[in-house]
Amino acid sequence: MAQNQLDALDKKILQLISGDARIPFLEVARLCNVSGAAIHQRIQKLYAQEVIKGSVFLIDPEKVGYSTCAFVGLNLQDPSKFDPVVEALRSIPEVVECHYTTGDYDIFIKIYAQDNHHLLNVIHDKLQPLGLSRSETIISFGSAFTRQLPIMGEGEAKDAE
Repeated sequence: MAQNQLDALDKKILQLISGDARIPFLEVARLCNVSGAAIHQRIQKLYAQEVIKGSVFLIDPEKVGYSTCAFVGLNLQDPSKFDPVVEALRSIPEVVECHYTTGDYDIFIKIYAQDNHHLLNVIHDKLQPLGLSRSETIISFGSAFTRQLPIMGEGEAKDAE
């Protein structure tokens, strides 16, 4: 994957909007000392480059009835079925993340369920029919924190290049 070249203004915009996705463009413009039109154009460019992939409202899963969070490592009986399995996982609403990984699993997913019984049903009724040789489930007691990645500024090089 090619890394986009971001200048100082792009990075400042990303810092501001990642901190508050609802910040008005005119406020971003004021904080960056540029016009509102310039901010609009930059944000459109960042969307076009897929640096920004959207904006969402974050919903607390527990507040809408999903009290169980689990991470599940999946091993496929037939690795050639990888793409169809990923597409099938995409259609399961309880699966909120799907990762290609190295290590012990072919695929690693994150699931939200209403409770442990619902989780069992998702695993038994929706995951097992996908052709798994085995799976391993890790239930989360809660997230210590989640955050956006920091936007690296000038002089913040990657370690050990």
